[in-house]
Amino acid sequence: MTQNFLDKAYDLPEGGDARKLYSEWADTYEAELTQNGYATPGRIAKALARFAPDKSLPLLDYGCGTGLSGAAFAEAGFTTIDGIDVTKEMLDVAREKRVYRNIILADPSAPPPVEAGSYPMIAAVGVIGIGAAPLSLFDVLMGLLPAGGLFAFSFNDHALEHPEFEAKVNEWIDCAAARLLKREHGPHIPGKNINANVYILEKA
Repeated sequence: MTQNFLDKAYDLPEGGDARKLYSEWADTYEAELTQNGYATPGRIAKALARFAPDKSLPLLDYGCGTGLSGAAFAEAGFTTIDGIDVTKEMLDVAREKRVYRNIILADPSAPPPVEAGSYPMIAAVGVIGIGAAPLSLFDVLMGLLPAGGLFAFSFNDHALEHPEFEAKVNEWIDCAAARLLKREHGPHIPGKNINANVYILEKA
């Protein structure tokens, strides 16, 4: 009987072992999400394509998983995509898609192995949220962008139930450290009746 990992992901406690869950999920991750109509990669890719000054510039797909997001970015016309994730088993699947220039295995307990300013575009598709990467990653990724860089990300309904997620976005906007180019609520995983906000921020 196929395990339902999607529900388990949202049930992970704060500080739960997400890497263990995702390593076990790697083989069936795409099938389960596709079956439930996973919409966020395509939504973010189209939004970023609208604002990207040049789709040949390097794009870091942070938390790329099995590469569903990378495939969506490639379909939207991005040509220089690097993928980074903390789960080797997910990256093994992503590598087979051949949409990434480089694939990087990161240590979740250490800073990302990325030089600040080297990516004018960074995406975190379904990465930051409940049962996933902590909200502190938001500041880390914004810190890696150069001035004028674009951050494309999403917060699903589970995250949006917690005021600190939207407050983090507003914190950057309100002090003029970033400019909000897009914030749109729409489908995330329709099969589970979950929606998400998609955002594009431009770093000041």
